[in-house]
Amino acid sequence: MLGNGCDCFPDAVALLAPGRTDLSYRHLYEHVVNTVSQLRSIGIQRNDRVAIALPNGPEAAVAFLSVAAGATCAPLNPGYRASEYEFYLKDLEAKALIIQSGVAEPARNVAQSLGIPIIDLSPDLNAAAGIFQLGGQDVLPQTDCDFATSSDTALILHTSGTTSRPKLVPLTHTNLCTSAHNVKTVLSLTADDRCLNVMPLFHIHGLIGALLSSMVAGASVVCTPGFYAPEFLGWLEAHQVTWYSAVPTMHQQILSRIIDHQQPIDARLIRFIRSSSAPLPPQVMAELERAFNAPVIESYGMTEASHQMASNPLPPQQRKPGSVGIAAGPAVQIMNEQGVLLPVGAVGEVVIQGANVTQGYQNNPDANAGAFTDGWFRTGDLGSLDAEGYLFLKGRIKEIINRGGEKISPREVDEVLLDHPAIAQVVTFAAPHTLLGEDVAVAVVLKSGMTVSEAALKEFAAQKLADFKIPRVVLFLDEIPKGPTGKRQRIGLAAKLGLDASDPTAERTTYVAPRTSVELMLVDIWSKVLAVEQIGIHDNFFQLGGDSILVTQIINRVRNELKVELPFLIFFQQPTIANMALRVTQLQAEIVDTKEIAQLLERIDSLSDEEAQQLLS
Repeated sequence: MLGNGCDCFPDAVALLAPGRTDLSYRHLYEHVVNTVSQLRSIGIQRNDRVAIALPNGPEAAVAFLSVAAGATCAPLNPGYRASEYEFYLKDLEAKALIIQSGVAEPARNVAQSLGIPIIDLSPDLNAAAGIFQLGGQDVLPQTDCDFATSSDTALILHTSGTTSRPKLVPLTHTNLCTSAHNVKTVLSLTADDRCLNVMPLFHIHGLIGALLSSMVAGASVVCTPGFYAPEFLGWLEAHQVTWYSAVPTMHQQILSRIIDHQQPIDARLIRFIRSSSAPLPPQVMAELERAFNAPVIESYGMTEASHQMASNPLPPQQRKPGSVGIAAGPAVQIMNEQGVLLPVGAVGEVVIQGANVTQGYQNNPDANAGAFTDGWFRTGDLGSLDAEGYLFLKGRIKEIINRGGEKISPREVDEVLLDHPAIAQVVTFAAPHTLLGEDVAVAVVLKSGMTVSEAALKEFAAQKLADFKIPRVVLFLDEIPKGPTGKRQRIGLAAKLGLDASDPTAERTTYVAPRTSVELMLVDIWSKVLAVEQIGIHDNFFQLGGDSILVTQIINRVRNELKVELPFLIFFQQPTIANMALRVTQLQAEIVDTKEIAQLLERIDSLSDEEAQQLLS
């Protein structure tokens, strides 16, 4: 695929990044060849699994393309905790880990303990976007380069399962190229298009829906550091972007910035906007189309399908709000529990079949037996097809929590919380959420005579789980509701417990000005990071467009300016200036007390025993 791009449009721009020189298809292809050659020199062969834990950006894109071209690429979330890295690296049987200094350090420590070779990636900031060196100070030697074949596994990802053990999904070059061509065809991508990629490059959406689909078309991709709402519109205009793909939560934050902050946009170049990975509310679709004067194309995908399964078509064909569109590559049908395909209008399980679909989970015959029926892959989603072939999703059969596109295994959260000494029973389930679609909730029964606070449970979970897996809703119960057979059921538990959709974008509270010097400093920090002029002390951080990336920036600024270390979880427990100022004041007082004690001890050391006794008395 990249070789074809190099032959057909060698000097065309392949990758761009803010503040970097453009990378051509010829230069990209040469770098991929060199990287595969370097991997061969240290014994990495076709189908060997190479894990990468890198920050979003052009280096992550080129690393994926390079590793997949010669081996099997296994991208990992750089935000995982050590225990998560230990599971994933063991399960992958990784032959090497590619990592960048200062990023995902827990992965480095785990790889060292497991004896997995570590390959340091060093971005070359003086070269074109995405160019890097492997091996730290000493560049790895090169040998002959032989690319993988169409039947080799190019990409392997974990998908959350209904059991505690995530399943390994191997995807061949045929799977990926088929899916990329499907996306290109649906979106009518050409070499003149330019995609702004804000999706993580350790997820199938960003890898195929944005990156590979563009490479197949000979188009270009702007590789950002990730989704950063205050910079998004600037990136859009500066790089003359023609389209972008994102999850609904990102679209809503973009809209919030346009509407709430009256930020002008020049969207004349935008040809369309794509949405995937979670349901897009029809109201959001309509607002996006008004704001950008461009069609919004909602699509439906999953890891096992190498991303895209269905999509709404571009105008002049009909787009139906509330529908994820028509079959867009694989065949799509509706099946009942007995394996019978159902007629138009009937509700059943969505099943797919096509060259982009995985051939099966790795070393998991039980999962494969349940996932395939007569050659059809069962998605676990409920839906129906109308007379024109448009698919409408009705819910899920599987228990997986879809938090704004992040898939979470509820039993993985269960197992972590059950290690807490105060917990007797726990059930993790999906709670409705207006902005995210679903959020992580837990129902907890404590052991007799034991107590624990909600904040303490979240802090306990944060030690072993990535940030997006931490429960946002904790319910303490005397007994967890059971189904008619006596089993505890996750599906439908939110309704049984009376949980309504929470909406952090609800109408803002009445503005209250800062009252103390600490509140003033925090308001100034929030305003600069969020690019919001007026912030009241009771405004919600997430309502103002905050996300986990901006959380890190605020923590760093508070550390530099107020000399205290704010806990990450305060943003999920008490996300207002008023609460944060109180915590900062407490931390500063603790520092002062510690200094005073240290000064007192130093003074005592300089006194005689009699003088010291008089001082203490």
